[in-house]
Amino acid sequence: MDNNMISRREAYEELLESVKACKACRDRLDPSPVIWGNIDARIMQISQAPSLKVHQTQRPFNDASGVKLRREWYQISDEMFYDPYNFYIASIGRCYPGKTPGGSDRKPPRKCADLWLGKEMELVNNELYILIGGCAAAYFFPKENFSELVFRDLEINGRQTFVLPHPSPANRRWFLKHPEFMEKRVCEVGEAVRRICRKKPASPEA
Repeated sequence: MDNNMISRREAYEELLESVKACKACRDRLDPSPVIWGNIDARIMQISQAPSLKVHQTQRPFNDASGVKLRREWYQISDEMFYDPYNFYIASIGRCYPGKTPGGSDRKPPRKCADLWLGKEMELVNNELYILIGGCAAAYFFPKENFSELVFRDLEINGRQTFVLPHPSPANRRWFLKHPEFMEKRVCEVGEAVRRICRKKPASPEA
């Protein structure tokens, strides 16, 4: 292993410790940052923020939406999804943001992404980005129409990028309005994910 690789790994380990210890938003939420992956993960998936269940278990997409994402959209096993050499799972906000008075999840504070996400993207050696939900899409493609982004071939830092709606039942109206997503686009995303995941057998690491 050359010195550059050692230096990159050391920087990544320091970053992980900093993210886990972060309390920058303690004035508005209960800090418990969720981070999952490996510096050599092939796919970086970025969503909005952890749900309450993810906050409690520290396991991202450990809910019904996650099951739909893995098994129906990507069509991969749980083991492949949680293999840290396949997926680096990040989000705009790393901690559960709590609920609004109306019962929906609050939007995460942008400063969380400003603090950590760019540094992770410099260090993780991924091939593909997947942005899930309007919050993640807007962070990278501000003022762009979300639905149009879902069906466009995109790049971030010269790497293939997909934008997906969140696989939540709350998005049922969007799915009904855009049937071409399930008819075609989700198949294209799944094929790309499976192609990349097949390059390396699932790691025994948790």
